[in-house]
Amino acid sequence: MSQKPATSSRIAGASGTAPAQSLIDAGFAWEIADAPLLHAGLNLADIAHVLDLHHRSILPDDAMKELLRELLSAYETAPEDFPYDPNFGEPYNSRERLFASKLGNTAGWLHAGRPRREAARVALRILLRRQTAELLDRAAAFAESTAQTALRFKDVIMPDQTYLQQAQPSTFGHYLLAFVPPSLRDGARLASVLTEVNLSPGGAGCVNGSRLLEDRNHIASLLGFDGIIDHTRDAMWQTDSFIDLLATSTSLISNQSKLAEDLEIWASQEFDYVTLAGPYTRASVLMPQKRNPYALTIVRGAGGVLIGRLSGFLAVVKSPSARSDNLIFAYGEIPRALDLSSKITVMMAEVIETLTVNRTRMSEELDRGFSQATDLAEYVMLVAGVDYRSAYQLVGNAVRAASTAGLRGIDITSEMLDEAAIEILGAPLGLDSDQLAQVLIPRNIVATRTAAGGAAPHVVDAMAQDMTAQARELRAIATNRLAQFDSAEQALVERARELI
Repeated sequence: MSQKPATSSRIAGASGTAPAQSLIDAGFAWEIADAPLLHAGLNLADIAHVLDLHHRSILPDDAMKELLRELLSAYETAPEDFPYDPNFGEPYNSRERLFASKLGNTAGWLHAGRPRREAARVALRILLRRQTAELLDRAAAFAESTAQTALRFKDVIMPDQTYLQQAQPSTFGHYLLAFVPPSLRDGARLASVLTEVNLSPGGAGCVNGSRLLEDRNHIASLLGFDGIIDHTRDAMWQTDSFIDLLATSTSLISNQSKLAEDLEIWASQEFDYVTLAGPYTRASVLMPQKRNPYALTIVRGAGGVLIGRLSGFLAVVKSPSARSDNLIFAYGEIPRALDLSSKITVMMAEVIETLTVNRTRMSEELDRGFSQATDLAEYVMLVAGVDYRSAYQLVGNAVRAASTAGLRGIDITSEMLDEAAIEILGAPLGLDSDQLAQVLIPRNIVATRTAAGGAAPHVVDAMAQDMTAQARELRAIATNRLAQFDSAEQALVERARELI
């Protein structure tokens, strides 16, 4: 005797009721707010899908032409003029409603072999690949302009600092050049992640592909992607590339934020090492004497915003796989993060190019301190043949005595060192006074830094030239990629126009 299959009280299929207003306000409205960012990509994704379906003889000629006419009209419509409406769902639903109102059932062909989320995934990558290439160009431009500025100031002596205290003599050029390698590395990371972003999820379906689109490479080629994301589930739901992209853009601005914080301190009246050009400052409306380095505040604040966006995205994508919340919050957050990173990077490059340096002030402060103490201890070690720890201690005692007497590092004499040596070693050093005086001159100390990466002006010159070349190579990559994207997208639209 056969048994009836077990039944479930769960009702399958779509709900027959309208969405709750709270869902519209909290959910659909959130996604609709991001529609202007995805608008161009959604149109390109739809055009390519129609051409792909027609290429496979799935879509009839008449339907293909009707759809292309409407999609080209949408492509030429500004996002703010397109009727995106959260009452009808997310952006894809608004588009579907408009196309159905004009084309009737013909609009239904857009669904063939493709869920709504696939169109958004394609659109997001079309947007992000361009933004990534643009950010790469701007990161490299920042590196190039900073390296060139460092070259101009390669011989400007200054006291390099740790903990806001004088550490060792250096140059402003050497200091500034330290912010170039991180930018170049971030640029290289952007170039690398760009190859991942510019892969097509087209034809992936929801999770396991579609019987209608057995070859996914055709639509990838139409859209100018370098290839496809092989695994269909991964193609639809991956997030690691976006994490990489967000993390790199955050790293880029974090590096600039460090520089901005230093310059904000050094631009103060108390330090007066540098002065920002007028266009990057803002006056106080209350205190007439104030000229605030406002651009630097923007850089520092942007660093915090980007850290927040990265942290927020990481919190969202930790959910189980194949969940919409993994990416619906990314459609706006990632593009806005990249846009902010690009704008900040452009501004920071201009700040560096236009700032002026108070050479006299830096030199005076260097002479006023004891930044030559390390070199003096090393000189004592080498000439007197004592161990470094003992040399360190006796120099430290001599520095303390000089400071107490109101003297400077360059005022330390062989007699002062002998007194300290007798206390520490039990015997004087007997150093040559003329040689000692040369050792204490900060510019002479900088000239000894000839090892790779050192502060000697000719070393800084060589590094700056090399880093400039690296930056220009990265800019060339960005320029070529942007040209490729332009060419592919223009060719797709022209192909659609030819067919109608």
